[in-house]
Amino acid sequence: MSTQQAETLSEAAQTRKAVSNILKGSAGNLVEWFDLYVYTVFAAYFQSHFFNSSDDLQAGLEAMAVFSTSFLMRPIGSWFFGRYADRKGRKAALTLSVTMMSAGSFAIAILPTQDVIGLWALILLVFIRMVQGFSVGGEYGTSATYMSEAATARRRGFFSSFQYVTLIGGQMLALLVLVILQNTMSKEDLTEWGWRIPFAIGGVAALVVLWLRRSMEETLSSDQLRAAHVKVAGEAQPGTMKLLFTKHWKPLLICIGITLGGTVAFYTYTNFILKFMNDTSGIAKTDTSVINFWALFIFMLLQPVYGMLSDKIGRKPLLIWFGVTGVLFTWPLLSTLAGTKDPFVAFLLMFGGLLMVGGYTSINALVKAELFPASIRALGVGLGYAIANSLFGGTVPLIGAALQKSGQVDMFFTYVTAAIFISLLVYIFALKNKKPTHLDAEQGNAFAAKGTAKDDDDKKDLVNA
Repeated sequence: MSTQQAETLSEAAQTRKAVSNILKGSAGNLVEWFDLYVYTVFAAYFQSHFFNSSDDLQAGLEAMAVFSTSFLMRPIGSWFFGRYADRKGRKAALTLSVTMMSAGSFAIAILPTQDVIGLWALILLVFIRMVQGFSVGGEYGTSATYMSEAATARRRGFFSSFQYVTLIGGQMLALLVLVILQNTMSKEDLTEWGWRIPFAIGGVAALVVLWLRRSMEETLSSDQLRAAHVKVAGEAQPGTMKLLFTKHWKPLLICIGITLGGTVAFYTYTNFILKFMNDTSGIAKTDTSVINFWALFIFMLLQPVYGMLSDKIGRKPLLIWFGVTGVLFTWPLLSTLAGTKDPFVAFLLMFGGLLMVGGYTSINALVKAELFPASIRALGVGLGYAIANSLFGGTVPLIGAALQKSGQVDMFFTYVTAAIFISLLVYIFALKNKKPTHLDAEQGNAFAAKGTAKDDDDKKDLVNA
């Protein structure tokens, strides 16, 4: 067998292994985000059981406030699971995360309402959502790290994009369950008890994923895991806040900047837009469910396309595409959507927004993973994402609902545009295209144009960082 044939077989084996691990890792991501999103998708049906207000807009605002509280736990979850993943391994952290999410979904499925236990119903709902927020806070950073490390060097963009394929898929499945229940149950039954069904489905699915994740391969070597527990005088240990804030605070700030505009845009066009179409545009709930499902379905399929494109042209051009189009077209898209009652026009407008956001969603996890070495990657990616997500992404439904209620929805368009503009500045001035990264130094260069003396020097600097 020739050397070239041996290399081809080796590459094929690596690809098969990568596909297997990515599927197992992404399946858990799918379930975690399904469990998270069924809350907002079904909020209109269960909000009367936990909130006293007879005003639908006020009850919806209170429901979104509870949704936002789950984001308060994300930085704590990202710290805990990031440290856990960097010191105990990615597999262990991902298994624990999905276990907690499963428990939370089962708890909401059987949670008594305020008619039965009064104020305790709301207190328990908030507590459960905070536990789920803690779980998702760990899931994002750890799964982003795992998928980036499990991918083959030349296809990192493609393989890593499946994090958002499954993230979007989780929301899409939540919408699919909603559409099915809307067409098989009366509104009264769905409001009375049918809203519990998706939470039970999520709990069962998480148990299945727990079984799958037990067979996934660890991406940290045994040497790296042992090194995480060796104390060296005067040096910060892997997976610790001390190491992150003393040696990697700059990439942490960049990670937050990368996420800020992307997370605001993502939650605007995939989450809050459902309520926006219902309350501002005046489109029927049954129509908005279908619009959201098909727009998200196509959006999901586009993630690997964007990912493959990034493997050819680099990551930075896609982020700049999102930033420029987001700044230019957010106001026109949302203001036009506010004034239309045509479901097809609403679909086109929503999908237009998603085409812009795809430049961010498809590769953002990989771009962040490339900023950090393995010893601090899960903590750095997770905490940077969680801070931006908690302060900006998670508050989108609450801010949007509050501005809707006060009749100042135009201010919401400005808020989204400004957030994207801030991130655009980060994309332009803080990122370089096709330059060696920590992942390149650890697992091979992603791009063909390599081998120059400068690139070799850059790799040495990264290894020593």
